[in-house]
Amino acid sequence: MRRPARAGEHPGHPPVAFAVDDIDAVVAGLRARGAELVGEVERYEDSYRLCYVRGPEGIIVELAEQIG
Repeated sequence: MRRPARAGEHPGHPPVAFAVDDIDAVVAGLRARGAELVGEVERYEDSYRLCYVRGPEGIIVELAEQIG
């Protein structure tokens, strides 16, 4: 399985990220509407929980929950 492209790997497509209060609830809500989690929710140090989500149209966005 091919990993999703990282931000900046596709010229002309700037990354889109949203800060959320509860990443698990947001991911569940988006999945109910046809989105899929790309990879898994990961922890960045003691500061954030991060993930990528692909919507039904194929657009990938990043979600970030501050935890520290």
